[in-house]
Amino acid sequence: MNTDKSGKASEKGSLRRELLAARVLLTKEDALRAAAVLADAALHLPELADARTVAAYVSVGREPGTRALLEALRGRGVRVLLPVLLADNDLDWAAYEGPAHLLPAGRGLLEPDGPRLGPDAVLAADAVLLPGLAVDGSGMRLGRGGGSYDRVLARLTAAGAHPSLVVLLYENEVVARVPVEPHDHPVDAVVTPAGARRFVNPL
Repeated sequence: MNTDKSGKASEKGSLRRELLAARVLLTKEDALRAAAVLADAALHLPELADARTVAAYVSVGREPGTRALLEALRGRGVRVLLPVLLADNDLDWAAYEGPAHLLPAGRGLLEPDGPRLGPDAVLAADAVLLPGLAVDGSGMRLGRGGGSYDRVLARLTAAGAHPSLVVLLYENEVVARVPVEPHDHPVDAVVTPAGARRFVNPL
């Protein structure tokens, strides 16, 4: 690893620790209230309001909540795809059929119990909800560092697919600057309890 790359990785690690520590301080009630507001704001975002297929994820712990949003999208007749973590850290996908069809999986995650559709199923999505820890003013997103969604974004790019990329965050997680590495990709919009913000990306 060269010095610049090592420095960026170190910066990312420090920012991740800081933001995760802040999430730990949230009460369950705080998280539930934020989730309800996030769902309402996200549902009014044109990128999601007009989507017929949305690739999303099930929030866990103190992540900005997605469960109310998943149910609302499904209630609209939107086809919702949820990730299934593979052994090599890539993501397969399966359709969301409601909370009763979610099963505990590795790393504390919840995954759908339906048929696996293959990693390329994400190519059909009109919008992709990405988990994250931060986004900056240019739309650059800080993920957890596992690399699963880097693979998803690379797959979309390689296929020439351009779904809207949306991240749900708490207000304090919209930061001045996210350290950027060559593989990083900007998002199109961020939704926080305070509202939505769009980015104009040249990519």
